[in-house]
Amino acid sequence: MARKNKPAEMVQRSEADVLFDKYAESHQHPTNKLIHWICVPAIVFSLLGLVWSVPFPHLDFLGRYNGYVNWASFLIAFSIYYYYRLSPVMSYLMLLIIFAMSIGVVQLEKWAAAGGPALWQTCLGIFVLAWIGQFIGHKIEGKKPSFLDDVKFLLIGPIWLLHFVCKKIGLRY
Repeated sequence: MARKNKPAEMVQRSEADVLFDKYAESHQHPTNKLIHWICVPAIVFSLLGLVWSVPFPHLDFLGRYNGYVNWASFLIAFSIYYYYRLSPVMSYLMLLIIFAMSIGVVQLEKWAAAGGPALWQTCLGIFVLAWIGQFIGHKIEGKKPSFLDDVKFLLIGPIWLLHFVCKKIGLRY
């Protein structure tokens, strides 16, 4: 017996797709979208660096691995777990992106050690500029940011952008 296709309204959508659609409601204007492509990664990077710069206690049981674990480790673990629950593929991709951003944070630490500004100062500057950009984008859009309705949309922004990349290259998430 041949299987019939389910009508569109009967196809179960993933939680990620539902969240992406909800997020997209306040991200329709092309200029706002472009601003988000610049500012969302900058905000993720800056938050990673800001949390990274919070002093972390020395833990004897870590031995020579002290310094490799910091408060950002917990932020990364939490966000990757959240992404994994939405989409394992997205969580793996975000882990790679966060790894690349971590390399950038380490480079900023080295710059600070060589006499440059402190990591937290650089990241705070990036955060403030990117946050202002986000609000300019939403002013252009004429709609308030999604996270004002639900804080989880702070985590959805990065993978909302990533889902466009996945669609473009034909990667199912």
